[in-house]
Amino acid sequence: MKKLAWLLVTPLLASPLWAADLLQIYREAQNNDATFAAARSTLEAGRERTPQARAGLLPTLTLSGNSLWNQNDLYLRNGTLPPTLDPNPRFNSNGYTLTLSQPLFRWQNWVAYDQSKFQVAQAEANFVQAGQDLILRVAQAYFDVLYASESLKAVQANKKSIEQQLESAKRNFEVGTSTIVDAQEAQARFDLASAQEIAAESDLEVRQRTLQAIIGKEPGPLAPFRRGAEISTPQPADMKQWAAAAEKDNITVQIQLAAVEIATREVDRQRAGHYPTLDLVANKGQSVSLATLGGQLETDFQNVGVQLNLPIFQGGAVVSRQSEASANRAAAESTLEQARRNAALQARQHYLGATNGLAQVRALKAALISSQSSLESNRLGFEVGVRINIDVLNADNQVFVTRRDLAKAVLDTLMSQLRLKAAVGTLSEDDVVAANALLDPAATPQQ
Repeated sequence: MKKLAWLLVTPLLASPLWAADLLQIYREAQNNDATFAAARSTLEAGRERTPQARAGLLPTLTLSGNSLWNQNDLYLRNGTLPPTLDPNPRFNSNGYTLTLSQPLFRWQNWVAYDQSKFQVAQAEANFVQAGQDLILRVAQAYFDVLYASESLKAVQANKKSIEQQLESAKRNFEVGTSTIVDAQEAQARFDLASAQEIAAESDLEVRQRTLQAIIGKEPGPLAPFRRGAEISTPQPADMKQWAAAAEKDNITVQIQLAAVEIATREVDRQRAGHYPTLDLVANKGQSVSLATLGGQLETDFQNVGVQLNLPIFQGGAVVSRQSEASANRAAAESTLEQARRNAALQARQHYLGATNGLAQVRALKAALISSQSSLESNRLGFEVGVRINIDVLNADNQVFVTRRDLAKAVLDTLMSQLRLKAAVGTLSEDDVVAANALLDPAATPQQ
């Protein structure tokens, strides 16, 4: 039995610790992010606009009833009342009415029904935008944690290197091969690196808590970038095509297009306040009351017909509401134009961020190789006496700065590509999958 248990547990102990990747974190955010949950509920509410507007085209059935206590005083101006008639009748009257009404012509209701379709389309577009915003927020928070982790590792590596150089400077001073200045410079750099380490640890903690606020739990270890992972260039490689696509397909533009259609139909709906309405009306009911000559009077009634209402003057309210709707439509059209311009601007900015970022990544990779070579040369020169301690410290710091800048350039470039997709309205889970392919969950996770 013990042998069987060991065989079951051994593979788990031997397997590497797999870190959560971007796709897993995104799925967690879909289920737990409060902002996205609110957007989902808002979409459900928005979809109810069409059934509500359709109700204005369908029949309504109303049942009403009453029970009244009547107290009357009867008299004749000339003559006397018949002796059989009670001059002070006191009685209860009861009745009910069942009313069926079917609109035959209510133009504002038809316009409202047409308007509701665009309101639902706007709600759908708002939800799509919330989904894209979730991807960007998750990716930014995830990459911020990676960058903070890489920055902390670089600071710690720099500190360790400076510590070694400090020990070497102290030894050399003790044996008389260097001055106290070298040791003091190394000590100053070590103290600065210690302060930078504290700041980097604090920044990593803040970034992790930001991601936790999105997914609703501790993020745990995250998968870093694969070594040698290459970021692809945006396709098509034409900024004008991206800008043109953004002016047409950007989600904010789609929302504003729906807003213009809604505002246009609102003008028609308010104008319909001048139009007549025609309804089919049917009533069925019963009333019970005291008859004129005593006893009870029961009345059963049924009627059916059409009812015409023609508005003539309503104090200028219809004209005012129509003017208000026209002004709102003009405002919506201006907002749409601004949304198109902003979308094109965002597409251009993020396209340049993606393409220039790729060039920067290539340059920083080359710079890192050069910095590392320079560091090795300075260390060797220090050992043989042709370089001083400050030269080694400067070269080591340059490696740290270059490694940090390279990590930031990679993450910023990837975010620019995601934002470029969002600018043209095509950002989706497929892009999360593509970015996730650049990560290595099997690599040693970093907190």
